[in-house]
Amino acid sequence: MTRIAAFHVNGADRYGVVTDQGIIDLTPEFGDRFKGLKEVVEAGALPDLAAAAQGRDPTWREEDVTFLIPIANPEKLICIGVNFPDRNAEYKDGTKDAKSYPSMFIRFPRSFVGHGEALVRPPESEQLDYEGEVTIVIGKGGRRIAREDAYDHIAAITLCNEGTIRDWVRHAKFNVTQGKNWDRSGAIGPWIVPFDRPEQLDDIRMETRVNGEVRQQDRTGRMMYDFRYIVNYVSTFTTLVPGDVIVCGTPTGAGARFDPPIWLKPGDVIEVEAEGIGILRNTVRDE
Repeated sequence: MTRIAAFHVNGADRYGVVTDQGIIDLTPEFGDRFKGLKEVVEAGALPDLAAAAQGRDPTWREEDVTFLIPIANPEKLICIGVNFPDRNAEYKDGTKDAKSYPSMFIRFPRSFVGHGEALVRPPESEQLDYEGEVTIVIGKGGRRIAREDAYDHIAAITLCNEGTIRDWVRHAKFNVTQGKNWDRSGAIGPWIVPFDRPEQLDDIRMETRVNGEVRQQDRTGRMMYDFRYIVNYVSTFTTLVPGDVIVCGTPTGAGARFDPPIWLKPGDVIEVEAEGIGILRNTVRDE
């Protein structure tokens, strides 16, 4: 499994391939051509990075760098809501069937941090919550992409902790934008994994843990709207472009659904894990 990360070290943003021994910095070799991983994806050059890392020794230890969100400046960062049956049942109108359409909203890149960084709980609310999700990165753009062609348009996969300020999603009747876009309230990473076969997405196990306790657990094969459908549906109303990021939905088990709710607090450790991708790990601090 090739793991390609964006990171900051010695005052500069860089990217490279992550191995068990450390990070192979490929910025010196590719930086003149590609400013960041978005540009690498746009050029279809993820295989070039993987090939260039073969047989090379690490440049940095993981503990010496600050991980960044992999795609720093996507044109679109789209989130799919209520995409698992048990999650759908949590809502009073939980009657969605195959003929319905997914809930969607937009997030800003500034609302996310990288792997290993702290999510920030703002002074305006204690209701910081977690949502573990599998996330896709578009590699080939298109409009009205057919379901059968959808996987040809995915360049890579990653993970998201789609952190949410719960009371702020209820500030208005028809949107959740306010609660979903607090600065540094969620995370994406730890890296991107190049996507080249259906088995990487079709039915992988995903899990979210808080301080080691399993809170969310499901399989992507149970998603109400699968990855092919998501690419098809989204591309119907907007042109997808390389580097677009789509966060594809969380299982039941978020802190808001406990009685009483269990909100994230400073010092908590949240881990989002999925087969074939890795573990996205973050802590929490107060602003």
